[in-house]
Amino acid sequence: MDTKTYPVTRTDAEWRQLLTPEQYHIMRGHGTERPGSCALLTEHRPGTFECAGCSTPLFEGKVKFESGTGWPSFNEPIPGSVESTTDRSHGMTRTEVHCATCGSHLGHVFPDGPPPTGLRYCINGVALNFVPAAVNA
Repeated sequence: MDTKTYPVTRTDAEWRQLLTPEQYHIMRGHGTERPGSCALLTEHRPGTFECAGCSTPLFEGKVKFESGTGWPSFNEPIPGSVESTTDRSHGMTRTEVHCATCGSHLGHVFPDGPPPTGLRYCINGVALNFVPAAVNA
């Protein structure tokens, strides 16, 4: 991963026990899930998308949009929930997005999203858990 110390830290063995093999590959190994393969792609209920590694709230459902890319896409994160670094893998330069609490790789951010931010946070669905908003009875 990297050398920064995050508020939530785990040993490699602890990450492997907590995450599925696919989640581990993506979140700790900077992998990417197959486009269109995650059920959260079609999640449209009110609620919050959290980091699958540490449960930090990352994105509100109201900023999710259909980008046509095959990955859940969001306009903006919850303030302070994500950080970014330059990713020069695969012969290109992109901006990687990772959880500010545990450092897990989430996806990338691109400057081709809709208003008001113009950003598209393209996030691996298996790196997220969805928590539906409470329904008032």
